[in-house]
Amino acid sequence: MTAELHTLTGAYAVDAVTEDEAAAFERHLRGCPACGQEVRELREAAARLGSALATPPPPRLREATLAEVARTRQWPPLVAVASRGGPVKTRIALWGAAAAAVGALVFSLVTTTTEPGADPAQRQLASVNAVLTAPDASTVKGGERGATTVVTSRSKGKVVVLAGDLPPLAPGKAYQVWLIGASGVHSAGLLAPDGPHRTRPVLVDLPGAIDRVGITAEPAGGSPAPTVPAVVMVDLV
Repeated sequence: MTAELHTLTGAYAVDAVTEDEAAAFERHLRGCPACGQEVRELREAAARLGSALATPPPPRLREATLAEVARTRQWPPLVAVASRGGPVKTRIALWGAAAAAVGALVFSLVTTTTEPGADPAQRQLASVNAVLTAPDASTVKGGERGATTVVTSRSKGKVVVLAGDLPPLAPGKAYQVWLIGASGVHSAGLLAPDGPHRTRPVLVDLPGAIDRVGITAEPAGGSPAPTVPAVVMVDLV
């Protein structure tokens, strides 16, 4: 059972476990510093991804919710009703049903707008979430003060790179991510800026022979191979 609990770090970090699983895992955390550290790192990664990929809700969400509220019958206040056996309170579940109807509408609209096919950002967020919650999700850090986080899932064949605290770039330069291993050096694309010293997350396929992730400062359009030493190099687990 303990071995199985080790695999719940990703799912627990994003609240994707049942109450029973959460209780068992929290008991496990009290005696497993390694899992505790991994949960903290995965939560940090998830928070950064959520912030980087966040999009405002569509205007129709508010309009549709208010319209449904206007159409939904409001139940009378809770009162005591006399009966032979004494006062009996009106079932509060009746009022709850009305509230649930509105809640169901909101949930439907939110899930509709966050379906993987909704837009590229939402598709990326769904793919990233699949990596973070994978049973074999592994998190490693590198760079200055460990500000670069790399999350891999061999079962999903994906890697997520979140770079932070990178040195300022010279004009005409861009940061490029590289997957490095026995099969050579492969470009994973350019890092898009996301505020001072931070970039948007990169999600790419992870070939089986890759054991390191590097970041270099290349010409703005990218290079077919690294031209300078890496500013960040992370060894994968």
